[in-house]
Order: sequence, then structure tokens, then C-alpha cells
Amino acid sequence: MNNEKEVLLRVDHLQQYFKMGKAELKAVDDVSFDIHKGEVFGLVGESGCGKTTTGRTIIRLYDATGGSVYFDGKRIVAGVRSYVDERKAAKAEYKAAVAALKEQYGGDTKNPEYVAKEKELSDACVAKVNAANEKIKSARHDHRNCNKEFGEYEAKKVDEKYLPLLEKETDPAKKAELEAEYKEQYRLAKKDRIMNKIQMIFQDPIASLDPRMTVRDIIAEGLIIRGIRDKKYIDEQVYRVLELVGLVPEHATRYPHEFSGGQRQRIGIARAIVLKPELIIADEPISALDVSIQAQVINLLNELRDSMGLTILFIAHDLSVVKYFSDRIGVMYFGHLVEVATSDELFAHPLHPYTKSLLSAIPLPDPRYEKIRKRITYNPLAAHDYSKEGPTLREILPGHYISCNQAEYDAYLKEIKELDEKAREK
Repeated sequence: MNNEKEVLLRVDHLQQYFKMGKAELKAVDDVSFDIHKGEVFGLVGESGCGKTTTGRTIIRLYDATGGSVYFDGKRIVAGVRSYVDERKAAKAEYKAAVAALKEQYGGDTKNPEYVAKEKELSDACVAKVNAANEKIKSARHDHRNCNKEFGEYEAKKVDEKYLPLLEKETDPAKKAELEAEYKEQYRLAKKDRIMNKIQMIFQDPIASLDPRMTVRDIIAEGLIIRGIRDKKYIDEQVYRVLELVGLVPEHATRYPHEFSGGQRQRIGIARAIVLKPELIIADEPISALDVSIQAQVINLLNELRDSMGLTILFIAHDLSVVKYFSDRIGVMYFGHLVEVATSDELFAHPLHPYTKSLLSAIPLPDPRYEKIRKRITYNPLAAHDYSKEGPTLREILPGHYISCNQAEYDAYLKEIKELDEKAREK
């Protein structure tokens, strides 16, 4: 999915499978999308479709089964399932080809022509297996070392900044002060992690806060893990983010049970933004709140987005909220991404039958409309025929992607043409 804007997060064929005895639950299966800097990307779908699992896999609360996630151009999540499958397929293809070759030569494995052809097949198989092994090795290296390499990169930037200054400084007192500052900044840079640039706001504002910790300790925990030791600086940052989310410094000494649901969610937001992240994964942050409080939290996230330049992955199932808050929307169904478009485009011209079903379920405070509103039921077995060709995510209009095969793609193009003709007639 190409766009002129700079891509901050790229999810590439992400898979997250869970063991269920001998079977596997494909919670997220081959999901791909981009999130551009400064935008809100909404991820919607019914409960259990894989939205939260996608968010948790991106932030590495789960280890991905397959696929990759790139943050600011660096691979932070890498699964190996697809590469393991490539290796298995290469070996199976080799065995089948050798069996056919034996049959062709009547089992005469000493025939010079057979030997030559078998060697060609063997060399091709070895090349494919080696290529898959390299991909597995690279994926495991990136997954394990992305944080360490980021720390080393940040430490190098500190060296480049301070070492020339230390060489030029001649005053012993100023040099000692500068050297102390350099050592502290180098230590913090070395401990920095790329995952600090991504933070998560959890769905349940009660379960996500430790009841035995004060608000100050909850918010400061990330700073302490980050390696910051200055208590005065930590307190300043805690008070700063409390004010940003609409609370007061006096709240820092209280415990989570002393707050309402909306206030608890504000504390969760404060904890997420204290490390000044670039990306926030908001996992249904308003679903457990009253409607009036939901509006307050959404407005707060909007203000923080503008003031801090945040990029947000907004996971929800309330489509009316997602329409208001999101720039682009991705629709998920049973672990698959079925449609991606801008907010206005998706609501104006939904194409996938599941998207139409979701939108038809939105109630409106209009009794006349509600009397005539028709629910569209989505039955994937009746709506699609994937016996000959499976679906892939295709661009049907600029920036509008839909999961379909070629026959469906042609039908969607025809539907768009008919809609355009009707619009011109009006």
C-alpha cells in the first residue's frame, strides 16, 4: 500500500496462531496494512475477529507466528512460519519430482540422464532450502536484536554529539561537568529500546492498573525501566502528563480504586504518553466507559494527537466513533483484513459484503429511519466462491483496498461504475 506520506508502521503478512491441542486457532492470518505518520488508523470488526491480537502482536506481547512488522523502517517483529513452509514445500516438491523422474526412467537410477536430471533437481532444492534458512536466520536475528541495535544506534548519536565538544573544551570544571552529562546520556541511550516508541492503552481501565501501586508509581514505572534515576525529573514528568490528561498533581499519591472509570483510563493514557512515544495502540479504550465519558476520552486523544504529533492505531467495534476519530479504517473478519479505505470513502462506498453488514447494524437516533433500516446478514459461504481462486487484498480505487479474487474484483468494478452513473444522473 503506497502513499506519499511517510509510513511509520508497516504490517506485512502478519500471522498469529494459537495452539488448541493438536489444532491451531488462526487468530490473525495474513494481515497487511500501513500506518502513516500523524494519522489515526481505525481497526474494526466484531468481537473475536483478531483486532486486539493484532495490536498485541505489533507491540510484542505475543510472538508472531509469521510475517513481519516494521517500525520507522526497522523490523521489530518477525515470525518464521512462512519461511518454514517454504522450506517444507521445496523438499516436498523435490520428492515428488524425483518420484516422477524414477517412473519416467523405469526405476533405472544409474542411467546417466537420470543422474544428471536428479542432480539438477537436488541443486534447485538445496538452493531453495538455503534461501529459506537465510530468511529464518535473518528474521530471528531482527526479532531478538532490534532493541539492542537501536540502543547502540542511539549511543552512537550521543558520541557524535558530545565527543567533539569534550575535545574542544579546555576549562577543567566545565569539561568535568560535560563529561558527567555525556556519561549519563550515553547510559540512557544504551538502555533505550525501539519498543519504547510504541505504547499501548488497554481496554479495561481497572485490570490494566496495579491496585497496589500509587498513580505516581504506575506512571513513573516506564521512566524507571528506561533507566532514569533522577527522582525530581521523574516527579516533574508525572505531574506534566497528569495535567495533560486532565488530572491534577494531587492525584499522584492516590490508588486506582479511588478513581472513576474515566479517570482510570486517563491514568492509563498518562502512563502511555510519559515516554513520549511516536505510536499509540489504543485497544478499545472507551468500550468500558459511559457515553459522556467516551466523548471526553476521544477528545483527549485528539488533543494529544495534535499537541504531541502522535500516530494512533485505534482498535474498536463502535463504527460511529471510528468514523469520527479515524483517517483510514481497516475492517477485519475472522483474522483477515477484508477492506481498507479512508473513513469517508468506506462509509460512502462500502464494497465488501461484511463491511456492508457492519454498517447496516449501526443504529441512528431517528425513529423514522429505524423503522425502515434493514440489517444485511453476512454469510461468507453464500457470498464468496473461493473453490478455484482464493482472495487477495487488491486496490479497487486509489487508497481503497478489498479482499477478493479476480471474479469478485471485476464485479466490484462493475458496481462502482453503476454507482458513478447513478450519481451523474442525479
